[in-house]
Amino acid sequence: MCRLALKTANEPFSPYEVLTAMEAMQEGYDGSGLGLLLRGLEFEDFKYNPRFPILSGIAHTEEGWHRVTEFMENRGYELKYDHRFANKDGFIEAERFRYFLRAYRMPERFKYASTEVREEEMLMARLALRALATEEDNITVFSFYPDVVMIKEVGWPLQIGNGLSLHDNQIKSRVCMAQGRQNTNYGINLNACHPFFIQGISTMTNGENTAFVPIRDWLVGKNIPGYTGYQSDSEVFTHILHYTLKKLNLPLEAYKHIITPLSTKELKEHPQGEFLIGLRQVCRRLVIDGPNAIIGTLPDETCLLAMDQKKLRPATVGGRDGAWAIASEICGVDALVPDRDPSLDFQPMREHTVIVPPDRKELEIWSQYDPFPLPLAA
Repeated sequence: MCRLALKTANEPFSPYEVLTAMEAMQEGYDGSGLGLLLRGLEFEDFKYNPRFPILSGIAHTEEGWHRVTEFMENRGYELKYDHRFANKDGFIEAERFRYFLRAYRMPERFKYASTEVREEEMLMARLALRALATEEDNITVFSFYPDVVMIKEVGWPLQIGNGLSLHDNQIKSRVCMAQGRQNTNYGINLNACHPFFIQGISTMTNGENTAFVPIRDWLVGKNIPGYTGYQSDSEVFTHILHYTLKKLNLPLEAYKHIITPLSTKELKEHPQGEFLIGLRQVCRRLVIDGPNAIIGTLPDETCLLAMDQKKLRPATVGGRDGAWAIASEICGVDALVPDRDPSLDFQPMREHTVIVPPDRKELEIWSQYDPFPLPLAA
């Protein structure tokens, strides 16, 4: 098992708050990795324009660093901000030449391009950067997207937070996702740390994806750029959400129907049963077999929590108007939003998707038994 924590608030906060909350759940991870995703960004020393995509990653050698810099310049990106992480007490290992977090202005040719065209370019640039890596000059790219920063490192949450000086308020955000990893199926690998990310969509998971291989093979077979890598069995959850929203053009509620569809008997009684039976048939290879708890965020800062049918990986959501938390354990929610009414905390059942909308006023609890808006084409 791993441990997950997410905080979303109207007022930007330090990621160190979430790392501190992870301490309350420390028995659930083993120091083999920490992943952080921040969105809704605020920098102490830079007035950030949310249209600027941010490149997050690691150049493991000086040659790799030069390769990243030259690639971005040659592609037409103008560097606007270059954040330098602290390396307190030599925390960053010698084989990591440079942690980078760099904001760019997109090339002039994309000035009036649509969101879809800009997103496609950022994805292809990220994939091209990954392809530049060699065994000698390794390059790790976590994300390249506006208003998103990703940090991944091996170690314990507070050890990483202190080592990179994440407590100094140089970076704040309105959303922060964190996963403390417990190494189970794979080697200790930065790319196996959650959250995972593609085109503004991110998820992290606590659990075991026993249906990983058929899901991965189906996704790879679609030949969609970005459906690659898979150094963790949980990365497919991010890509299924991306496929639901970006390729099928379905609303967020459809995600649960794809990964954990209702039974035929239940669907025959559903007001949208005919459509959902067809959706289940088309996406049958994407059905998960848990146990899994999935936490995610979208570009508009919507946050979500969903469980699988087995519901053997718990998660709780709680909060108040303006600040909400989702965590693997109630003590994590307590640490993130202590000034809430805990009697209003909610633990979803197998049919629920819990949504914290961008206004953060109150929870939306959606059930698979409820109808949801379908696009006209459906």
